[in-house]
Amino acid sequence: MNNLLQWAVLGALLCTMSSAWAVPQQSHAEIRTIITAFVHEQTLALPGQVTITVNEIDRRVSLPACPALEAFLPPGGQLLGNNTVGVRCTANMKKWTLFVPVHIKVSANLLIANSPLQQGHVLRAEDIGSQKSELAQTGILTDPLQAIGKVLKYSVGAGQVLKQDMLRAPYAVRQGQTVQIQVERQGFKIHADGQALSNAAEGQTVQVKTSSGQVVSGAVQPDGAVNIRP
Repeated sequence: MNNLLQWAVLGALLCTMSSAWAVPQQSHAEIRTIITAFVHEQTLALPGQVTITVNEIDRRVSLPACPALEAFLPPGGQLLGNNTVGVRCTANMKKWTLFVPVHIKVSANLLIANSPLQQGHVLRAEDIGSQKSELAQTGILTDPLQAIGKVLKYSVGAGQVLKQDMLRAPYAVRQGQTVQIQVERQGFKIHADGQALSNAAEGQTVQVKTSSGQVVSGAVQPDGAVNIRP
């Protein structure tokens, strides 16, 4: 009986010591909270209603508790649709990294073409409609101001969703056009005529041939002049 009592005491002592020596484990709930806050902050600029779903973390995943958690987006990732967000511990002695699947759903009014439109068409307000849908990729337009006055790079069908890469700004300068060259030097401007060697929109860089045959590059201004900065 004494032996049984000794073994019972020893077992209780070992359990107590094991509990005292156990390393505190990182809360999975805290990791998911960090991810949710990170995604929410990073998607504030997205149009429409954003819904964030962070997957449950496998219960078998055991990580030491960390006083300094940091969420990040892995290279090549985007905060839209099904993706992965990383969480790392930046504490010196407890560094670890975990990747957790997330789903970001964005419901918004997407811009669509009201009718078939031809390449080169300058978009007007009446050309554009909208439909409530989920953003499947970045670059989809949701505000008519993003499209009105822009030029279609290629033809689109009725009901087709409009994207940024379908449009370009109207040309302020066209190839072969005579343009005014402005050269700024020490507070004054020199003006001369030249010939544009390509098409360019406001703010873009264009090459211009001067009357002497010299080729210079400058930024297209709102009035179509080309500003050369030596």
